[in-house]
Amino acid sequence: MSKPAKHTGVTSGEPIDSYLPSAGNRGYRVSRYELDLEYNVASNRLAGRATVTATTVEPLARLSFDLSPALTVAKVTVNGARAPKFAHRGGKLTITMPKPVPTGTALVVTVRYAGAPVPVHGPWGEVGWEELAEGVLVASQPNGASSWFPCDDHPSSKASYRIELTCDSPYFAVANGILTGRRVRAAQTTWTYEQSEPMAAYLATIQIGEYERVAVPDSRVPGSVGPGAGVPMSAVLPPRLRKHFDRDFARQPQMMEVFTDLFGPYPFPAYTVVVTADELEIPIEAQGISVFGANHCDGHGREERLVAHELAHQWFGNSLTLRRWRDIWLHEGFACYAEWLWSERSGGPATHQLAAAAHAGLARLPQDLLPADPGPELMFDDRLYKRGALVLHALRQGIGDRPFFDLLREWTRKFRHATVTTEDFTDLAAHYAHQPLHPLWDAWLLSPALPPLP
Repeated sequence: MSKPAKHTGVTSGEPIDSYLPSAGNRGYRVSRYELDLEYNVASNRLAGRATVTATTVEPLARLSFDLSPALTVAKVTVNGARAPKFAHRGGKLTITMPKPVPTGTALVVTVRYAGAPVPVHGPWGEVGWEELAEGVLVASQPNGASSWFPCDDHPSSKASYRIELTCDSPYFAVANGILTGRRVRAAQTTWTYEQSEPMAAYLATIQIGEYERVAVPDSRVPGSVGPGAGVPMSAVLPPRLRKHFDRDFARQPQMMEVFTDLFGPYPFPAYTVVVTADELEIPIEAQGISVFGANHCDGHGREERLVAHELAHQWFGNSLTLRRWRDIWLHEGFACYAEWLWSERSGGPATHQLAAAAHAGLARLPQDLLPADPGPELMFDDRLYKRGALVLHALRQGIGDRPFFDLLREWTRKFRHATVTTEDFTDLAAHYAHQPLHPLWDAWLLSPALPPLP
C-alpha cells in the first residue's frame, strides 16, 4: 500500500469532476476575480492582468490555475511579491509558493498575460473566446473560461468579479454585472462592470460588437417586492435588428413576471439580452445575460420558447449552479420545463400536452441516457433536456401543483447563489410529498428506460 500523497494544491490523482478531468484545481477557494483587459478587435490581441483573491483550504506548496496555452504569462506575483517559479504547460499555470503556506492563508495572486485568444477544443466543439467578423463572443460552457483568463474553471468554484475592458471606441462592450464606469480616452473606451453575486467561471462573459443598448419597455415586474421587483431589462444589438427584436422579444417582460411568480424573485439586479451580428447555432446563457444570434431575431417570433429557456437559466444554472457536471439536468431540465410553463401561462399548448409530445418523441429514440448521470458525451444531448423536464412534470403530477411550486420557490430561495446537486433537490422535495418519492426518482432519474407518462 502506497503512502498518501501530500497536499500541493495541484490537480493530481482523482479529478475534481470525472466529466472534465483536467478542469478545476485543489487547495484553495477563490472569492474574487478582478480582470483588467485590453483588446484589439482588428488583431485579436488580448492583454490582461488578473488579480485573484483566494484562501487556502489545505496546506499549500503550489497552486494552479486553468489557462489556455494560447496565452503567454509574463509575470506572476503572490501577495505583492514576485513568484520565484511558475510554469505554464498543458493548460495549467502552476505557481510554486516561496514557502509552503498553512490552511486558511489569504492569497492575492496577480497574473499578467497576453496573446491571441482562441476557443478551447473539446468533445462539445469549441467553447470560450470566439473571434467574430466584427467583435467577440464568449460562450464558455463547460470549460472555456480558461481561454481568456486564469481561473479555477469548475462550476463548484463561484466568486465575485470586476471586469474592466478597454477596446476601440466604435465597439460596444458588455460583461457580467452592473456597468459602473465608462471612460472614453482618444480612440478607446474603457468599460467597467461589477458582478457582486457569486459566479462560476464558465458563466463569465464578454461580448464586443458594433452594438447599441436599448431599454426593454415595460420591463418592471409589478406586484412583487425584493430582488424580483422592478427588474431592469435591456438589449444590446446591432441597430439593424432593433425592429425585429421589438417583435421577437416583445413578451419577455411578461415572462419575467410569470417566472418571478413561479420560481421566486429574480436573482440578479438586471437582465440583458445580447443579439450578435453573426448567426449562432443555439442561444447561450451567461450570468445576468443571454446571447442570441441574428438568426434568432428575424421578426417572425418563432424562437419564443428559446427566449423563455434562456431567461429561466438565470434561476436554474446561474443562481443555482450544479456542483458537478453529472447533475446538468438541474439546469437544462428546469429550463426546458420553464418553456412549457410559459406556453401554458401565455395561451399556448398546456404543459401536459407538451410533456406528452416530448414523451412520444423520446419513446422513439434510443433508451441509453441516464438523466442523473448521462456521461460527458451525452450531457448536452437534447434527450437530457426533455427527460429532465419530464422528471419535473412527473413530480408535479405526483405531489400536486401547490406543493410543486412551493418546492420550486423554496429551492431557489434556499440555494440562492450556491451550488447544488441532485441529492439536494430530492432531499428537499421529500418535505413536499405525502408519500416516499424513491420510486419516482428510481424510474425517472436513475434508469435509462423511459417510464410511462403519469
